Amino acid sequence: MIVHAPLRLFAAIALASASWAAQAADLTVAYQTTVDPAKVAQADGAYEQSSKASIDWRKFDNGADVITAVASGDVQIGYLGSSPLAAAATRKLPIETFLIATQIGAGEALVARNGIDTPHDLIGKKIAVPFVSTGHYSLLAALKQWDIDPAKVQILNLAPPAIIAAWKRGDIDATYVWDPALGVAKESGKVLITSGELASKGAPTFDAWIVRKDFAAKHPEVVKAFAKVTLDAYADYRQDPKAWLAKADNISKVARLSGAKPADIPLLLQGNVYPLAADQRTALGAPTTQALSDTAAFLKEQGKVEAVLPDYAPYVSAQYIPQ
Repeated sequence: MIVHAPLRLFAAIALASASWAAQAADLTVAYQTTVDPAKVAQADGAYEQSSKASIDWRKFDNGADVITAVASGDVQIGYLGSSPLAAAATRKLPIETFLIATQIGAGEALVARNGIDTPHDLIGKKIAVPFVSTGHYSLLAALKQWDIDPAKVQILNLAPPAIIAAWKRGDIDATYVWDPALGVAKESGKVLITSGELASKGAPTFDAWIVRKDFAAKHPEVVKAFAKVTLDAYADYRQDPKAWLAKADNISKVARLSGAKPADIPLLLQGNVYPLAADQRTALGAPTTQALSDTAAFLKEQGKVEAVLPDYAPYVSAQYIPQ
């Protein structure tokens, strides 16, 4: 069969278009060193298999840096805490919260050196925390709970790797942080309060997955696949946590991507809540929008944002959760 030149040209254009379309869904995902069951799916390449997209996974140390990368367009999907998320939404960045990654419990905590026995022993001491993080929000909430003026302690803005170094050098007296820095501090310090305990006192925090709205509009199937893989990993863990933890391969994969010590992983997993699909559909509505509003109000009180939006609903969506 003879193929005429115009037909060959049309075929070439069609092939190029198909190739471009196949590459159009490639994306960069910002993840953090939190301990969660979905780290196994990440290590196994399950996200790539389900979404049929090529994913560049980039590790970030805090949510503020994730927001900067998402805002610039360098990252399409990112993992961050409720505090930087509230700050980003308040600044009207083009993002949507499409999945609650975890309701934080023991995975974040305030650890102080031995000799600091009560909260008021923190007065005059140096406390390190990444600014505008869930740890920062929780630290300020804890100080408020204990009726301690933040001006009476020295709060230092340090990223987790810098916190590890500062703790080992003895440059700081306490830190509110997550793993692996949390584990390092706990080796020679003691926990004064966890985020789970603060949640019971009215200051809950959570981690979430967000997506740029322009990417989600073009590739909703990728976002849905990402959500499903995450929720499947959560369901696998929650069906039988003991059996899941008994698999050394699961522990090693989480440890490799989180930097947490394998021995600490069971406690960290048990200290957090990983919502399943039914819970997600409920949470990704009024509960999350209200939590963002409350967090933004707290950040405004602390001078971290200029105003609180009248409605945070445009920054939260349950449409990507599988039925």
